[in-house]
Amino acid sequence: MMLAKSDSSDGEAMATVSKSTSVPAAESSGEPVVADVEYVLSEDLKDLSNIDTQLQTLLERLDSKEWMVVFEALTSVRQLAIFHPELMQPILGEVVASVTKALKNPRSALCKTAVMASADIFKGYRESLLDILDPLLLQLLLKASQDKRFVCEEAERTLEVMTMWIPPQAMLPKLQPYVKHFNPKVRAKASVCVYNSASRLGVEDVEQIGLESLLKIAAAQLNDRLPEAREAARKLLLHLHVVYQKNPPDISHSDLPESEVPASKQDPWEQYCLNSLPAVTAQAVLRVTCVDS
Repeated sequence: MMLAKSDSSDGEAMATVSKSTSVPAAESSGEPVVADVEYVLSEDLKDLSNIDTQLQTLLERLDSKEWMVVFEALTSVRQLAIFHPELMQPILGEVVASVTKALKNPRSALCKTAVMASADIFKGYRESLLDILDPLLLQLLLKASQDKRFVCEEAERTLEVMTMWIPPQAMLPKLQPYVKHFNPKVRAKASVCVYNSASRLGVEDVEQIGLESLLKIAAAQLNDRLPEAREAARKLLLHLHVVYQKNPPDISHSDLPESEVPASKQDPWEQYCLNSLPAVTAQAVLRVTCVDS
């Protein structure tokens, strides 16, 4: 028998359950009781002692109906991603699909472990995940958006790991659809990810991606419903302003109608914003970046 307990943030009752039995919680949330499990930090994980067996049975264990078996398999995923990423590479797509499935599990212990496994996968595989990233990314954004801090804070940390280990040139296109998501909390978390990723860009990187496209992404979030999204947009605009000042692009008036050519010399950043954005949006951007308009 195992002593079952919940994380204090879940507020679930104490109960005794067997290793293979799921007992529903009494609360209205309907979430099963969480067994007594240990969440090991990545740096404290040890290598597997029986690598071949663990690898051969990994997919079967990840697909088990017994949650403790899945929990242990997710720990194996973490160990393989850290110590032997090349061995798990051939089945990486199936592993990521199973981790994504575990993220949807109502049991907090399983969900949180899947979130932690995602972080280790990001560190181990980086941009090689791009073709299979979308379903995992959406689930992490959803988990980071939920009210249960037990999982939410872990998902936020994992999203930050993602933006640190996957190059921004590859990550930003993946994030762009989610800053327009219908769920405002998902939009906010995606906006934070966009800032965290884009803030790693230097002058040459911004030129490669396109300053104007990044400017438009940030400007669009300035009027978002949630303060978190607006703050991420402001921080991104300030970063882009700094990058612009290091290497301002040439601005030509040759394509503008004569009536729109400024009579007096404008601040280059102000001029760039007015040329790149609708007037009202440009004024909002200029207020954020402390440029008198």
